[in-house]
Amino acid sequence: MTGADRDAGQAFPVYVAAVAGLLFLAFAFFAVGMASASRNDAQGAADAAALAAAQDARDGLRDDLLELFDPDAWEDLLDGNLPGGAGGPCGEAAEFARKNGAELTGDQCRRVYSPAGFRVEVRNTKPVGESLIPGTENRHATAAATAVIEPLCGIRETEGETEEPGSGEGEEEGREGDEEKEDEKGHELVCEGIDEPIEIDPDRLADILPDPEDLFSVHLTDR
Repeated sequence: MTGADRDAGQAFPVYVAAVAGLLFLAFAFFAVGMASASRNDAQGAADAAALAAAQDARDGLRDDLLELFDPDAWEDLLDGNLPGGAGGPCGEAAEFARKNGAELTGDQCRRVYSPAGFRVEVRNTKPVGESLIPGTENRHATAAATAVIEPLCGIRETEGETEEPGSGEGEEEGREGDEEKEDEKGHELVCEGIDEPIEIDPDRLADILPDPEDLFSVHLTDR
């Protein structure tokens, strides 16, 4: 056997070990990629679910504004204070999680405050899948997201003047003939993105009130 043959024979095990190592790394990177893709899917589902809950609550706020004009109640609603329970918005969150291949984990849909919104936690319905990493075939990726509702409008008082006749024929002597002026307060809605204030007419709320997306913004936040 020549020296070259001996060198080739000694190098072969090293070559095999190197190839095996590279294959292992390739499978490991593949497993990490599978886990990362599953995690991204879960995060997308969580984002969609949180936004769905917040948007449903935002639409409900506009409906509450339409029910009755009361300045104090409107001020609370325009600040994003959510009345009632979270059942409707969280039902929307569960539905959007399902559409994106995930599910809420337990009762993990809850309100947050300052600003108001919803935080949801989900997990993918399908496991990560089989790989060289033990246990991944039964693992489900999880993720959480928070969406908040922030007001774009505020309410403020306006002052107007109404005139009442003072004296005239047949009025008692001594009464002043000047017209008496009495202040009458009104209200108007001031919104970002809408140039002119909106004068509030309680009898025409459905006609004058902007759409929900003009009253409130909904967006994801890191909380």
